[in-house]
Amino acid sequence: EACKLNSQEVVEEDKRLKLPPNWEAKKARLEWELQVQEKKKECAARGEDYERVKLLEISAEDAERWERKKKKKNPDLGFSDYAAAQLRQYQRLTRQIKPDLEQYEKLKEQHGDALYPTSDSLLHGTHVPSKDGVDRMVADLEKQIEKREKYSRRRPYNDDADIDYINERNAKFNQKAERFYGKYTAEIKQNLERGTAV
Repeated sequence: EACKLNSQEVVEEDKRLKLPPNWEAKKARLEWELQVQEKKKECAARGEDYERVKLLEISAEDAERWERKKKKKNPDLGFSDYAAAQLRQYQRLTRQIKPDLEQYEKLKEQHGDALYPTSDSLLHGTHVPSKDGVDRMVADLEKQIEKREKYSRRRPYNDDADIDYINERNAKFNQKAERFYGKYTAEIKQNLERGTAV
């Protein structure tokens, strides 16, 4: 009997090993989706809103935890490349724009279909921006310049580092020289420190 049970267990284990590695998670997900669909059908049959019923089943602690998790997600992923930084800047600036719909309607009446240029239209030089629009743009650019000037990263000063300079200007020069030629002169420096330099 033990041999029979063992062989059955071996067959079952073999089946489990042949399944994809994330099979258990997929199976649980499919079961959960089936349960959700059944609950939606039940709610529809009773004439209730499924979202409302679902929220009634969630505890206040779980809801708070999910809200904290949502707030924690930081949309600012930091610097990855210049194109992504430029896109983020563009999106931020376009979110701040408040279009003047009255002016837009006036232009639409004035120009008609010519307001939406095609490849055949010659609208170059016909549009003159309003004084308010120019002032808004100038104010926005000045704000960007001011923000850029305020931003400077303070580099930490290391007290334990070797002093190989005589003044601040020489320290900057030595840092640049180290950055560009450090990998070539590392062995020479070590020899000088040990006193084995030829």
